[in-house]
Amino acid sequence: MFVGLQDDLALRYRHDRDRWLDVAAQTHAGVIRAWIEWGKLAPTRPANARDPFDPSYVMTDTDDLVRAAQMRGMEVLFTIWGTPSWANDGAGPAHAPTDAKDLEDFAYAIASRYSGRYVGYPFVRFYTVWNEPNLPAFLSPQYDLGGNSVAPATYARLYRASYAGIKAASPLARVALGDTSPWGGVNAGSHSPGAFAHALSELAPDLRFDAWAHHPYATEPDLPPSQRVRWPNVTLTQLPRFETALARWWHRPSVPIWITEYDYRTRPQAASGVTYAAQAQYLGDALGMATADPNVSMFVWYVLRDDPQGPWPSGLVAQNGRRKPAFRVFARAARSLDARAPIVEAIANVRPWVHVSARHLAWYDGIGGLVGVRYRVTDARGRLVVQRRVAAQIGLDEWLRFRLRFRPRPGRYTVRLDGADVHGNRLAATLSLVAR
Repeated sequence: MFVGLQDDLALRYRHDRDRWLDVAAQTHAGVIRAWIEWGKLAPTRPANARDPFDPSYVMTDTDDLVRAAQMRGMEVLFTIWGTPSWANDGAGPAHAPTDAKDLEDFAYAIASRYSGRYVGYPFVRFYTVWNEPNLPAFLSPQYDLGGNSVAPATYARLYRASYAGIKAASPLARVALGDTSPWGGVNAGSHSPGAFAHALSELAPDLRFDAWAHHPYATEPDLPPSQRVRWPNVTLTQLPRFETALARWWHRPSVPIWITEYDYRTRPQAASGVTYAAQAQYLGDALGMATADPNVSMFVWYVLRDDPQGPWPSGLVAQNGRRKPAFRVFARAARSLDARAPIVEAIANVRPWVHVSARHLAWYDGIGGLVGVRYRVTDARGRLVVQRRVAAQIGLDEWLRFRLRFRPRPGRYTVRLDGADVHGNRLAATLSLVAR
């Protein structure tokens, strides 16, 4: 599971962001989520919107974040949202563009810029489209003047356009549908996530997506992750039911889930928050629930640090730099669950392929750089099975992929990798291999 963080203030905009990026790396975070606010990155209409380097694009801080994450071996998740005034006659960022082709072109430019094809612009693997589109704060209107639901149809157009642009520019990118809030309803002028997803599946059953992204917050800031809510609202306890429904509505065997926001605010900065000890307990419980769910493949905590000017004191680190107890809980889980050293599923008696992150080496060597790797495979009893050396190229997605020179019998193995590039920069990873 990719365990990560979102904190645009600390990791992207602050003058001391390098310090906090180092702290993020110390948590063993495998992914950094960041806003891609269309209106801010494209404040004026581009002359050629599909050109990733059109001079109207303002992407310096985005470039810096992606490079800093790459240097520290972390993946990046972009959430695209927020229509510029030139694209919807000044209706506001929560309103859809007049022409969805403008959004498709922007998505193409972003994904192309970070497709791995341009030197100095690292690959971005993960994307979501619009934030919490079941709430009017992010997508308006939710209902028309006659009270008819319109947001799912609007979102279908936004998502379809974005997906087309992203995949055309970067076929290796993974794009999630949804990014839904955990609650909502007609009386609140919004949609519950269950009702929103169901309507979306009926309106656009042909939508293609790699996962469903969701924010399964508790409905009150001091309630535990075990809180139960009434369907079709979806907190952590309702995720299994939601997953079953998503698979049924889209006629799939299963649907991967990305938890792209989750947190607990702490006192005294938040009067309705929880104690530091309770935050750590609830974070551990939430991670445990996510880990026990085989469909959950990402968990993002919001935020890293309580910022003096930030409205959301849910950081793993207090304003004064003190690490809260939750920091240790998060780091321990992120290290043990790290998807950058994945479990390898193999077929018995067939040489298995290994796929392991080399993003930090791509910072020095670029796409196609050679890495010499020594691997040792031991069986469940710790006995050496094979030991070899291989030279592998860094792929477009900044991972290494190579085949092990042995044919496993059914069972579990441990694969230890020790490698280096031509400059002496090191790679070390331990993988689990399961052959069936």
